[in-house]
Amino acid sequence: FEQAPHPDLDAGRLLYVGIAPRYMATKTSKQNLRKRVRYHYRGNAAGSTLRLTLGCLLGLELRRVGSGTRMTFGKDGEADLSKWMADNARVCWIEQDEPWALESQLISRLDLPLNLQQNSHNAFHARLTEIRAQARSRARELPVSK
Repeated sequence: FEQAPHPDLDAGRLLYVGIAPRYMATKTSKQNLRKRVRYHYRGNAAGSTLRLTLGCLLGLELRRVGSGTRMTFGKDGEADLSKWMADNARVCWIEQDEPWALESQLISRLDLPLNLQQNSHNAFHARLTEIRAQARSRARELPVSK
C-alpha cells in the first residue's frame, strides 16, 4: 500500500477512509456506499464523522439542535460545509466483499489524519480529538439552535 497522489488529480492526498456497509454480527446492515457518500456530502455532522471533522477544522460553529442531543453546524453551516466539500473534497472507491478488513489495513499502514477510530498511532490523532472535543464543549454551553 503505497500512498502517492493519483496522477490525474491536481492536488490529491488520501486523508480519510470509510466503509459501507459496516460489519454487523447480529443483523444485516441497510447501509450501502452510495447512501454513505451521499450523506457525507449532503447530510449533517450528527450523522457523519467526516462532516463533523471537516466542519470543526474549518472553524464552523457546532450547535445542539432539536431536542438538544444532536449536534450539527446548523442550516447555514451545513450548507457552507456542503459547498466546501463540493469544491474541495474528492471521493474514490473500491468494491470489497469485507470492506471492514481493508479499512483496518489501510488505517494501520497509511497516514490518514482525518480517521480517528483505529488510528491513535497517527500524529494528528490527539490534536483532532481535542479540536472536536472543544467544539462539542462549546456547543453544550450554547442554547439549543432551532
